[in-house]
Amino acid sequence: MKGQSCIRISVAVAASFMAVTGLTTTLKAQSGDAVIDKAEALARESWRATMHQTSTPGLGCYHASYPSTQWHEVDCAEAPGYRSALRKSGAREQVVGNGYDYVAKAPSGKVFSSAVGSFPTVTGVKTEKSVGVPLFGDGGILGSNEYTLQVNTNFFHSAACGSYTNCLAWQQYVMSTNTPVSLTSSQLTDKTEVFIEYWLIDYGDHTGKNICPSGFIDAGEDSEGPGDDCVQNTSATAIANGQLPITDLASLQLSGTATANGTDKATVTFDGEAYTATVQDSYTDIASGWSEAEFNVLGNAGGSRADFNTTGVSITAKIAVTDGSTTAPTCVSPSTDPGTTGETNNLTLGSCSGTGGSAPYIQFTETD
Repeated sequence: MKGQSCIRISVAVAASFMAVTGLTTTLKAQSGDAVIDKAEALARESWRATMHQTSTPGLGCYHASYPSTQWHEVDCAEAPGYRSALRKSGAREQVVGNGYDYVAKAPSGKVFSSAVGSFPTVTGVKTEKSVGVPLFGDGGILGSNEYTLQVNTNFFHSAACGSYTNCLAWQQYVMSTNTPVSLTSSQLTDKTEVFIEYWLIDYGDHTGKNICPSGFIDAGEDSEGPGDDCVQNTSATAIANGQLPITDLASLQLSGTATANGTDKATVTFDGEAYTATVQDSYTDIASGWSEAEFNVLGNAGGSRADFNTTGVSITAKIAVTDGSTTAPTCVSPSTDPGTTGETNNLTLGSCSGTGGSAPYIQFTETD
């Protein structure tokens, strides 16, 4: 009996050892998987950063898939009938946007060649709906998951304005979850697209005819000056069929680049995919005076507002900029009306900070 007890104890100890050994092996395997997952996540993050800075072979629409860093030309969609609204002064019916936003300002004497917008932290975002705003005539593309990401430049007088001293150049790098298929059709694409909207504001003088330069559409008389507002969109690159849900916000990045005497591009990265659309910088000469960059999630065109679910929403927005220096960009206060687009969202701005180094950026918070 005593011998049998010893045998039973030995078997039990052996079984326990084997169980622990098996658990240790499992934990090691899980730990290894975690290391691989982290390495893969870092590799994809590095790839996305590379694609935002990689030039395209030429003008047009392009796509790349991880891990390749080669842009491949794809079919462009027709220039969409999307129109952003210029900001308006006067009574504000919105919380963020229409001139009330944080903006990254370049160090004195510097201009931006790129700005990359992202959302490092997104908490509590469940739903979003684009709604009309009376100040802008309740315009825009309205409904659930209708929103834009926008990287916007400052207004400034550029060489593209010629001799018209009142004229201001402006450029918007846009990802829209839906757009009209063209200016002559109100039918919606039902696709998420990336493109550039470029402007010469208050160009020329009122002569009763189209006075805009080649490559622009005359949008009519400017509301404040003697000229017309000239605007056009690039052809669009399709990112997805349907509207990317607002719950994907944390994985989206939008950038704008501007190259003097070269090509400007708007790029979106999403998971392991990159999409870009381009335009000649000479249309606006934006590269010569791009000193402020605005980035946010906003309503879909026409001065509309992106309304998030009403409780628990917290978003951190980041604008990483390239200006040839390691100096931290300045967070321009919302109280100075730095933002340029008329679109808005229903969140409340928190604090903002600027960071220098090899990849300078500003970062700010928005909550409900």
